[in-house]
Amino acid sequence: MKRVILEFEKPISELENKINELEQLSAAGQIGINGEVDRLRLKSEELQRDIFSKLTRWQRVLLARHPQRPYTLDYIQHICTDFVEIHGDRRFSDDHAMVAGFAKWGDRHVAVIGHQKGRGTKENIYRNFGMSNPEGYRKALRVYKLAEKFHLPVVTLIDTPGAYPGLGAEERGQAQAIAENLYVMAELKTPIVAVIIGEGGSGGALALGVADRVFMQEYSIYSVITPEGCASILYRDASHAQTAANAMKLTAPDLLQFGLVDELIPEPFGGAHRDYELAAKPVKEIVLKALKELDAISDEERVLQRIEKFQKHGIWNE
Repeated sequence: MKRVILEFEKPISELENKINELEQLSAAGQIGINGEVDRLRLKSEELQRDIFSKLTRWQRVLLARHPQRPYTLDYIQHICTDFVEIHGDRRFSDDHAMVAGFAKWGDRHVAVIGHQKGRGTKENIYRNFGMSNPEGYRKALRVYKLAEKFHLPVVTLIDTPGAYPGLGAEERGQAQAIAENLYVMAELKTPIVAVIIGEGGSGGALALGVADRVFMQEYSIYSVITPEGCASILYRDASHAQTAANAMKLTAPDLLQFGLVDELIPEPFGGAHRDYELAAKPVKEIVLKALKELDAISDEERVLQRIEKFQKHGIWNE
């Protein structure tokens, strides 16, 4: 797949292309320019550091949506072993926008559930652009209950623009499916750890997000609606999405400051799409650390703490 370059990444990409060209010439013995390559590498790193230290909220939205950003199955591949996928909700069908199953996460047996987007037109249609129907949330619910039954912790990976808003989804009970997930997760007697790995959009994200620990990757976003949706409502024009994104304060640093997430997970230099393995390593380690901490708390106390955690989200001072 051809590498996708975001507009603000273009100066970095141009420098990297020049470095690659010089390295190829040097390897072919045509010129000896190691000093020049080292100078350009240093310049590239400084430029990247400068650009990424000044990202706007909209630029972070674009990074969270980057088409080459690792998705749930990529993290499962780089973190988990012995993954067994569970299909279907036993009511209607299997939702390909929701991946669920059991695996070993490091040395821990866990239930893993996450949204799955596609790459390219064909796969995106198959995965419904990461937007689940009710059967996807009912599949997740089925795995939640199985995890509780077999005393396995739950790890969720959140990456969706939102639940699918189509007529069929509404007819099959989209709102009820999401509400039931929220209700069951709140009282589930097993540890739950959620990681927002890309877009955390609306109730479609929250149906996987009622957890004991909620983490966000450095360039992920989390909000009640997409910036385009917000702009359509407030400004009557989706083209004002950048203005809406700034007002919504939907980035990982924003959510951490508001106390709505517990910790930020660092990404590789330039974003998770640049190195899947480096992106997966801290995700694996932070989840394992959280599970170890949660093991020390009884089921009853853990549920009480989880409920209290989310009740606090609605409190503010004037």
